[in-house]
Amino acid sequence: MLALLNSQRVLFHRSLSSSSTRTMSTHSHLSDDCIFCKIIRGQIPSFKLVETDKSFAFMDIDPLSPGHSLVIPKYHAEFFHQVPDEYLADALPVAKKIAAASNLKQYNVLQNNGKLANQAVPHVHFHVIPKPNEEQGLGVRWKPIGMSKDEVQKVYDETMKNLQ
Repeated sequence: MLALLNSQRVLFHRSLSSSSTRTMSTHSHLSDDCIFCKIIRGQIPSFKLVETDKSFAFMDIDPLSPGHSLVIPKYHAEFFHQVPDEYLADALPVAKKIAAASNLKQYNVLQNNGKLANQAVPHVHFHVIPKPNEEQGLGVRWKPIGMSKDEVQKVYDETMKNLQ
């Protein structure tokens, strides 16, 4: 499934005009076989919105709503906790800038980690997803699992131990 998604994205990106020009980057923190790393390098064209020395933002080619964009660190890592702080510190202001420039009234900023969490491309990325109405954008239903206070305490204690 992921291979099919990636090949579809590659074909779509190849069909784009090269109207987005490259402005920065020779990064040693990128992977040779990652579609997002190839977009960062300019090997695959994209609808680039913003580029800094640590982040790259572009329009999603399979959007949940008009204006759906992605912000990716210029550091290849599959999981959020693997990305150095300086790259993460750059990404959220870029997402904020895109949300403001798009005049979004309601939207989601989303970041998934792993296949079970619906991460389609194994490179950390943030979605900025406009929510113009009930039908378009991200649909999320929270289903609490009903943990007891003792169960929450146990998870809390373990997390606190690992934070130290």
